[in-house]
Amino acid sequence: MKKNGQPSIGGTAATAHRTEDPAATGIPTVSYRPTPGRPPGLEVLDLPGLAARALVQGRPLTEPARPAFHLVIAVRGGRLSCSVDFDSYCAVQGDWLWVWPGQVLRFPDSLGECDATVLAFPTGFPSAATDILIRHAEYAPHRLVTPDSARQRTLLSLLAALVEEHTGLGDLTLEAYIETLRDLLSVILIRLVHLTAPRRQIQAGGEPFQRFRRAVEEGFERTHRVEDYATALGYSSRTLTRATRAALGCGAKRYIDDRVLLEAKRLLVHTSLAPAVISARIGFAYPTVFSAFFRQHTGLTPTEFRSLARA
Repeated sequence: MKKNGQPSIGGTAATAHRTEDPAATGIPTVSYRPTPGRPPGLEVLDLPGLAARALVQGRPLTEPARPAFHLVIAVRGGRLSCSVDFDSYCAVQGDWLWVWPGQVLRFPDSLGECDATVLAFPTGFPSAATDILIRHAEYAPHRLVTPDSARQRTLLSLLAALVEEHTGLGDLTLEAYIETLRDLLSVILIRLVHLTAPRRQIQAGGEPFQRFRRAVEEGFERTHRVEDYATALGYSSRTLTRATRAALGCGAKRYIDDRVLLEAKRLLVHTSLAPAVISARIGFAYPTVFSAFFRQHTGLTPTEFRSLARA
């Protein structure tokens, strides 16, 4: 793995006019928008196509943003640099980069001479069975995968079949076409997950954890209390803690705190919002409480973290 963004998937809408500096207002979320006239579910692009769509949407790839969809980038040649949250990656021929929904992605000023195939798809496009099989990869620390030569040939063969089927819209009924794309994509994703963590068995934690995970994603800006989520979901706090520990090896409170801390770091690094404003955005009543929370988990004040990260 070689450690050393921001795509906008859309059609031909008019360029957006922005009157505010996005860094002063927060990190924009980019929704999945299929090409007009094509079935929704999966977009297959090259890097120039990705950059062109970003410009059409008024959001160049050089600006940080959160795609609300998956991006899988297979590098065929050249070199591709980008940052995902707080990690910088330099992908070369044979590498696969997988960016999950909600991560902050930014590319440098130039995409260079990189030749790559980009797969963009919303969370609901892979089958429910595939979603269960790949779910644990969301918590894996690495996003860049370098298969060995044999597995790379297998992945490229699957990718070639997917690209060919994607261009053959008129050959099948709509239902058969979508199902073919879904099945080919599923095999690629499962293969990538196996390469990322072949021996790591993170259990799903059952329905309680999945519901808790979604609730935290939607509510961490309002509450950091396990009891509040337990009441809203109809579980006991102990049930949520057991389910989270089974899924990730940590308790429910730790999971909430980690999500809050991640958001704080994203806003400190990728925006110019004052720490007091960030504090309010992520659910702290007082900036002093936020500062104490941040120092407890990182050993730094929010201002110190921002300075070091940008340096």
